[in-house]
Amino acid sequence: MDSTDNQYTTIIHDALRHWSERTGRPSLDIRCACIDMDGTLYDSMRNHTAAWHRLMTGQGISCTPDEFYLYEGCTGADTIRRLWPRNFAEKPDDELIKRLYALKSQYFNELPPVALIPGAQAMVSELTRAGIATILVTGSGQTSVLDKLDRDYPGAFPEGRRITARNVTHGKPDPEPYLKGMHLAGALPAETIVIENAPIGALAGVRSGAFTVAVRTGPIPRDEFEKVDADLIVDSMPEFARLLPDLISLSKKY
Repeated sequence: MDSTDNQYTTIIHDALRHWSERTGRPSLDIRCACIDMDGTLYDSMRNHTAAWHRLMTGQGISCTPDEFYLYEGCTGADTIRRLWPRNFAEKPDDELIKRLYALKSQYFNELPPVALIPGAQAMVSELTRAGIATILVTGSGQTSVLDKLDRDYPGAFPEGRRITARNVTHGKPDPEPYLKGMHLAGALPAETIVIENAPIGALAGVRSGAFTVAVRTGPIPRDEFEKVDADLIVDSMPEFARLLPDLISLSKKY
């Protein structure tokens, strides 16, 4: 075992201990992986942030493109409700939210096609090889990205294994999306890992009781994930794909 392997072993043991102390559960038996989409499977966040910024500034709302990374994981409706009070006294009704989100989706679709997150296919393949059920859990309703899943991740996220903005009453950071994902797999929190790239999504995973992995695929500082108490924080998806077999193996002995 080389020094990198030793380092990963220590990191994983520390993360498993953190999860156990956080949840009060003695052991993790991974049977289900609930996986976010934007920024985790697809490098789509730069397009989302550009589309949101165009939409909101077009409504006279002051904002920056980068702040939308912090809202990643929220449903579109929640994002609109968060920013609307900056310029308007009245809350947006459902019909207005629907029209605004449709306009945001139009702006998104005008941008170049999104690429895969490097390392994401290797990560999903490793989970599949280990016999772990893969469940999509996204706050997005962006059909132009959702429609790519069967091609890019064949067999991993069929229609019956997807939780999207259309399937929840309370979006992230509420744990409901991840709890519903576990239900689809017939898994308990102590049998589930959540794989996220955004603090709001990681907080939803933490609140669900699952072992929560934060993979830093965007510009969000590490301390934002520490604030929400993520169990394992990794600096890239290739690094997470590299340590995933050890996480699966060591969790069974923990």
